[in-house]
Amino acid sequence: MSVLCYNKGCGQRFDPENNPEDACTYHPGVPVFHDALKGWSCCKRRTTDFSDFLSIAGCTKGPHNKEKPPEPVKPEVKSSGEKKDVDGLKPKCIESIVQAPKPAECFRRPSPDEPISRLQQKVSASLKQALEKLKLSENAPGEKEEEGDEIKIGTSCKNGGCTKTFSGPESDEEVCSFHAGVPIFHEGMKYWSCCKRKTSDFNTFLSQEGCSKGKHLWRKKDLGKKLVPCRFDWHQTGSQVTITVYAKNSIPELSYVDGNSTTLDIHIIFDGDKEFEQKIILWGVIDISKSTLNMMAAKIEIVLKKAEPVSWGRLDLPPVTSPPKETEKKKESDSDDDDD
Repeated sequence: MSVLCYNKGCGQRFDPENNPEDACTYHPGVPVFHDALKGWSCCKRRTTDFSDFLSIAGCTKGPHNKEKPPEPVKPEVKSSGEKKDVDGLKPKCIESIVQAPKPAECFRRPSPDEPISRLQQKVSASLKQALEKLKLSENAPGEKEEEGDEIKIGTSCKNGGCTKTFSGPESDEEVCSFHAGVPIFHEGMKYWSCCKRKTSDFNTFLSQEGCSKGKHLWRKKDLGKKLVPCRFDWHQTGSQVTITVYAKNSIPELSYVDGNSTTLDIHIIFDGDKEFEQKIILWGVIDISKSTLNMMAAKIEIVLKKAEPVSWGRLDLPPVTSPPKETEKKKESDSDDDDD
């Protein structure tokens, strides 16, 4: 009877009575997720794609392991009945809400139909070096495995959650059990968006059987540039607002930011085939001629010069919603007709 191997990065089934010392190829380390890169602490390979991370071949050989690792122990939260006494010990303070001035109260807001101009672009030396390394790695022999028609023996299935590898033409006849959704890591829990079987243990998450059936995917589909969300935030000083977009290895020739005094149109191509777009109606007013686009290896900073040294309440201006006066009048007229 075959059992599941719980070594990290393996996930194969094996016969306990036939388990030689080099039967399993696994990762003895732990998964590392840092700055959009995913990998294992025991080897140096890193990737930004989760499917590629799951298919990273193990770096250590040994026997299969049938013992399931214990679930991490959650700390017990003890509640006390002396809540009133605890509340009494808390320092008392007076809460006050400080509201920033609205743009209309400071000065007249320019029209959003002003002419659009492109922000001045500054490319850092770190980004130039990173792009040069990527070009060298793309041109190196042996890196373009997937360009040929032949699928190499040992190629991992690219479907999420599938641990099968290509062993010959007979592999195409197998049924692939995979997850059609995306992996989600939130508040210590790990699960797939398609079936939402939550667990706090990473090995248990990797060994979850797929909820969809289909054919194996030995090569990634080339869909050209794909529009993806990208994390960004902002901060301000007295004279400027800085928007930080966390896009790595952006391409200066294909990326730009257009705008005028009150609007921005952000368009960034990064990581080869990823595209990020964002339109923002700004809360305040900027001087577009003194604003710049600073491109670095790990992020992009859009530095906006404020037209007036006032504090912004938020980055974008929420749309103005007017009460539905016309519908109310129609309802009143309809009710009057009914009374008649």
